[in-house]
Amino acid sequence: MEEGRRFSILSANDRDTVRIGEVLGRSLKGGEILAIRGELGAGKTVLVKGIAKGLGVEEEPNSPTFVIMNAYEGRIPLYHFDLYRVSGIGELEDIGYEEYFFGDGVTVVEWADRIPEVFPKEAIQIEIEILGENEREIKFKGDEEWLFLFKSTVERALPTLTKLSR
Repeated sequence: MEEGRRFSILSANDRDTVRIGEVLGRSLKGGEILAIRGELGAGKTVLVKGIAKGLGVEEEPNSPTFVIMNAYEGRIPLYHFDLYRVSGIGELEDIGYEEYFFGDGVTVVEWADRIPEVFPKEAIQIEIEILGENEREIKFKGDEEWLFLFKSTVERALPTLTKLSR
């Protein structure tokens, strides 16, 4: 992830990753696009489960690998995309991705590095890096004001995860 307006959170396990996602979900107001990157097994779907929880989604999201997108109802609609098997922008255009990306819901995209050209510059970039068997570094990059507010929220909500870097 390129340098700029960003910060990182260390997660010791899946439970921490879900908690981070939940705080993130509670901070979203609708209209956001979250572009998640990370290798296989990094915890992308685990983070999405937390985001869904924070958005008040009762159903637990699963990876939509074979259908490209799943929609969930909560406080704000959640549109969960998985680009792992998508071969190009044409497949996204076929399902009308712009309606979801630029609507009132929250759009979360796993494997965002597969088709980076579809993301507007305002998208929140999230990269999950595997540090050890269960340990992850979750890197956030986005609008400076949003990052400041989100970082402050995380520090208050999850004081045991304050190993943050800027």
